[in-house]
Amino acid sequence: MDDNKGSPYRQRRDMEAGGSRSDDVYDDSSDTFYIPSKNAPIERLKRWRQAVLVLNASRRFRYTLDLKKEEEKQQTLRKIRAHAQAIRAAHLFQNARGPTNGAIIPPIPNGDFGISQDQLVVMTRDHSSDALEEYGGVEGLSKLLKTNLDKGIHGDDADLLARRNVFGSNTYPRRKGRSFWMFLWEAWQDLTLIILIIAAVASLVLGIKTEGIEEGWYDGGSIAFAVILVIVVTAISDYRQSLQFQNLNEEKRNIHLEVVRGGRRVEVSIYDLVVGDVVPLNIGDQVPADGVLISGHSLAVDESSMTGESNIVHKGSRDPFLMSGCKVADGSGTMLVTSVGINTEWGMLMASISEDTGEETPLQVRLNGVATFVGIVGLTVAVFVLAVLLIRYFTGHTKDPNGIVQFRAGKTSVSDAVDGAIKIVTVAVTIVVVAVPEGLPLAVTLTLAYSMRKMMADKALVRRLSACETMGSATTICSDKTGTLTLNQMTVVEAYAGGKKIHPLDSASHLPSTLVSLLIQGIAQNTNGSVYTPEGGDEVEVSGSPTEKAILQWACKLGMNFDAVRSESSIIHVFPFNSEKKRGGVAIRLPDSQVHIHWKGAAEIVLASCTQYMDSNDQLLAMDEEKMAFYRKAIEDMASGSLRCVAIAYRTCDPKDIPSDEEQLTKWALPEDELILLAIVGIKDPCRPGVKVAVQLCQNAGVKVRMVTGDNLQTARAIALECGILGSNGDATEPDLIEGKSFRALSDAERVQIAEKISVMGRSSPNDKLLLVQALRKKGHVVAVTGDGTNDAPALHEADIGLAMGIQGTEVAKESSDIIILDDNFASVVKVVRWGRSVYANIQKFIQFQLTVNVAALIINVVAAVSSGDVPLNAVQLLWVNLIMDTLGALALATEPPTDHLMHRSPVGRREPLITNIMWRNLLIQAAYQVTVLLILNFRGRSILNLQHDDSAHANKVKNTLIFNAFVFCQIFNEFNARKPDEFNVFSGITKNHLFVAIVAVTLVLQVLIIEFLGKFASTVRLNWKYWIISIVIAAISWPLALVGKLIPVPETPLSKYFSGPYRRCTRILRGRQRAP
Repeated sequence: MDDNKGSPYRQRRDMEAGGSRSDDVYDDSSDTFYIPSKNAPIERLKRWRQAVLVLNASRRFRYTLDLKKEEEKQQTLRKIRAHAQAIRAAHLFQNARGPTNGAIIPPIPNGDFGISQDQLVVMTRDHSSDALEEYGGVEGLSKLLKTNLDKGIHGDDADLLARRNVFGSNTYPRRKGRSFWMFLWEAWQDLTLIILIIAAVASLVLGIKTEGIEEGWYDGGSIAFAVILVIVVTAISDYRQSLQFQNLNEEKRNIHLEVVRGGRRVEVSIYDLVVGDVVPLNIGDQVPADGVLISGHSLAVDESSMTGESNIVHKGSRDPFLMSGCKVADGSGTMLVTSVGINTEWGMLMASISEDTGEETPLQVRLNGVATFVGIVGLTVAVFVLAVLLIRYFTGHTKDPNGIVQFRAGKTSVSDAVDGAIKIVTVAVTIVVVAVPEGLPLAVTLTLAYSMRKMMADKALVRRLSACETMGSATTICSDKTGTLTLNQMTVVEAYAGGKKIHPLDSASHLPSTLVSLLIQGIAQNTNGSVYTPEGGDEVEVSGSPTEKAILQWACKLGMNFDAVRSESSIIHVFPFNSEKKRGGVAIRLPDSQVHIHWKGAAEIVLASCTQYMDSNDQLLAMDEEKMAFYRKAIEDMASGSLRCVAIAYRTCDPKDIPSDEEQLTKWALPEDELILLAIVGIKDPCRPGVKVAVQLCQNAGVKVRMVTGDNLQTARAIALECGILGSNGDATEPDLIEGKSFRALSDAERVQIAEKISVMGRSSPNDKLLLVQALRKKGHVVAVTGDGTNDAPALHEADIGLAMGIQGTEVAKESSDIIILDDNFASVVKVVRWGRSVYANIQKFIQFQLTVNVAALIINVVAAVSSGDVPLNAVQLLWVNLIMDTLGALALATEPPTDHLMHRSPVGRREPLITNIMWRNLLIQAAYQVTVLLILNFRGRSILNLQHDDSAHANKVKNTLIFNAFVFCQIFNEFNARKPDEFNVFSGITKNHLFVAIVAVTLVLQVLIIEFLGKFASTVRLNWKYWIISIVIAAISWPLALVGKLIPVPETPLSKYFSGPYRRCTRILRGRQRAP
C-alpha cells in the first residue's frame, strides 16, 4: 500500500496528526487567555481553565471542550476498534486453517427477502468472502435482496417500508440531550447563589422568630424569591441555546448522497438509505453504510476511522467489503448496501460515544480572562465592603433610619446581632454576584448560537464554533471560480472537431461517422455521470458534475444512446480525473478485442500529448506546427471569452500490453502519449448574478478576494475581470495574474514576498492553493479559503477558515472545513463575513453595557458603605440588576443582526483588545454620570426631594427607591447607547430587532411592577408621578451625554496595554493558587 504515501488524501491526515499548521504565526505563550483558532494544544486548554476565576464551573464550562469526556470518548473508540480488529484477526486465522466445511448456514428467508439481517451483519462484520460466495457472490446477494445491480431497487414507498421493517433504518440511537431540569440544577451550582439561599433561609427563620410569620418572612423570602427567579431565567436561556445547538448538530450529520433507484440517480438523505440500495462512490465520498463492492476502478478506501490504522486499502474482488464511515481515498465504484444503522460497526461506534464534548472559541477564552480580571476587582471590593460594614456594625457605628444604633455590646440580643450580620453578608455576597461577570463568557455562546441559526437561513452551516468569530477577522478570501463565482450551470457553446470549428454545434450531420462514433464512445465511457431515458420517451435526465453534464448533453444532441454505447464495450481500467494532472482516462475493450484508451481534460494539457488529429474525412493526420498553432489559438480565443476548454482524445493500445493480473492492473498507468485529438469544446459557465457587488463589498470592507482556479489562465482572467476581482486589463499581469506552476517554482521566501500581490491564480493544483494559504498566513493575513475536492482538504485545514461547498463538495472536503456554504455561492461567503463581524461587535456591545453596570454599582455601594455604613442598593435590588445585566442584557445585545456599517470597517485584528478605547470612553462617561448623580441623591436626596419633614425611615425608603429606580432606568437607556458604540444614531435599525424591543419593554413593565406592587419584596415604596419623571429624566440625560462623548477623540494606544501588567499578575496568582496542593 506504500504507493499511496504521496496522495493528497494522506497528506491531509498527516497534517491533522502532526499539526503542521502554521498557527505559531499568532502564538503568544505569555498570554494565559489566548488559544489558537484551530487545534489548540491540550496544555493550553488546561492552562486557561486553571487561571480563570469561576463561581459556577458546571455552567461556565458547559460550552467548552470537556477534556475528561474527550478522553473517555477516545478510550471507547480504541476499545471498539480493538474489538473489530480482534474479530477480523480471528476470521483471518480461521481462513488460514482452510475451508469451513459447510459451517456457513445457507441464506434464511426473512419477510419478502431471501436472507436475514443477522446473516448480512455477520458476513459484513467478519469480511467473510466464504459467506458471500455461499450466497452466490454479489449477483446472488442482489437477488436475495431483490435488487437490480444496474437499476437499483424500485424505491416506491411500499418497497422502502418493507426494507426498513426487515433490515432497519440508517439511524442509530443517540443519547438524549439534557433536559430542562438538568439546566435548572446546573444554575443552582453557583457558589454565591448557594450562600444567598443559605442567608435567605437564616434570615427567614430569624425574621419569623422575632417578628412573627406575617411580617417576618419578607426579608428572607424576597431574597430567596429573587435568587430562584435568577436561576429559572438563567436555566431557560441556557436550555434554549442547547436546543439550537442540537438542531445545528443534526444538520451537520445529515449527509446527502446519490443512489440508483428505478434506473435513475436520485439524491437522498443518508438517513433514508435502505438495505439493497445501489450507491455510486467517487473520490472524497463517505461510505454511507456497510456493503459489498459491485464494481470499482482503482477504488481505494481509508478505513482509519474504523480500524485506527492509517493504511489506504484497495477494494476489488478479493476484498469487496466496505465499512460505513470510511472515506473513498481514490478511484470510483458502486456498492450494494447490506447493513444500515445500528447493524453497522460505525452505527455501534456512534451509539456508544458521547455526541458532543464541546468546544471553546478564542473569543470565549479571552472573555473568561476579562471576567477573571473584573471578578478579582469585584471580589476585592466585596471583601472590603464586608469588612467595613461588619466593623462599623460591631463597633456601634451603624444606625437604623431613625438614628438608633443597631448594635450595643452586651445589650443587643444574639438573634438581632446574627440577623444584622446576615444582612451585611448578604449585601457583600450580592456585590460579588453583580461584580463577577459570570455571564460574560456565556454571551459568546448566546451570540454564536443566534448567529449560527441565522447563518443557516443565509445558506451557511457552521461546523466549528470558532470559525464564526474568526471570519470577522478575515483579511483575504481565496475563492474557487467554478460554482462559487460562477453559476455552475455549464453548456457547450463552441467546439472544434475534424480540424475546424463546428457549426451548427448540435448536429452530427456535417461530421464524419468514425469521428462521431469515437467521440461518443469516449464521452459515454470516460465519465462519472449518467444518462437516464424515461420509458415514455420524455427528455433525458443527465446527472454528474456540471462539466460532465454539459459534455453528456452535447453528446446526446449528437445522437448518443448512452446505455447502448456503454454496453458495446467493457471497461478494463479507469484513471479518475486528477486535479494535479488535470485529466482523466479510461481503457475499454471492444467486441473485436481492440483496446481504446480515451482521455479527457484541460485542453492545452491534452493537446500537448496529441501527435495526430482526425480530419473531416475520417483521416488521421499528423499534428504539425501549423495545426498545433490553430488549436492553441482556438483555446486562447475561447478562454478569453471566459469559456472552460476541454479536449477529448484517444489512442489504441496493444492488448498484450495490458496486465492480466488484477493487482498489477490496479497499478497500471494508462498510456498518455501519442494521442489522437477528437475534439476541443468550450463550455460556458456564467458569472453568478450579484457576484460583482459581493466582491466590491468585500474590497470596501478591507477583505481582498483572490481567485484560485484550475482553469486556463485566460479563462480565469476573463472571469476575474467580469467579477471585479481584477479592475482592468492593466491589472492582468504577473504577479497579479499568475499560473500555478510559476508560483510553485518559487522559493518559500519569494512566495511569501509576492503572495499579497496575487489576485488570480490559474491552472493551480490543490497544493498550489495550500502554498498560497501558507504564504499569506506567514505575512500575517487571516485567510479564508473555499474548496470542494478531496485534494482541497490540506488547504481547508491550513486556512484560518475553511469553507467547503455544500453542493459540489466531497465529504472529505466538508470534514476538513469549518463552514459549509450550502448553495456554493460567493455571496453567501460575504454574508458569513458580515456575521463574523457581527459576533465580535455584539460581544463588544454587551461588554460595554455590562462593565458600565459593574463599575457604577460597585462604586455607589462602596462609597455609601464606607461613608454611612449602609448601602442604597440591597440584595434583592442587586439581583434584579444582575438579571437585567447578565441574561436579559445578553439576549438584547448579543442578538443584534448585522448591519451594512460593519462592512465599512477594516477587519477586526484577532489580537485587538476586546475593550477598545472608544468603549472605555463610553463606559467611563456613563458610569461617572450614574455614580455622580446617584451618590448626590444618596447623600443629599432628602433635601433635594424635600423630604426633611417626613418620617426618617420613610424618607430613606423613598430616597433609596428613587436611587434604585433611576439606576435601573439608566441601564435601560444605556442599552440603547450600547447598540451603537461608535455611531451617533443609536436608534438606527431598532425596529428590525424585535427581541431587543421586547426585552426593553419587559424590563420596563417588571420595573414598574416591582416599584408599585412588590415593595415588600424589594424593600421599596410606591413613587408618585414626580419621582417617576425624575427617574426618567436622569436616565434620559445619558442619551445626549453619549452623543457629546462620541465627539471626544480617543488615543491610538489601547488602554488595555496599561492594565496588562496587573492583569497578568492576577492570572499568575490564580494559576499558582489553583495548582498548589
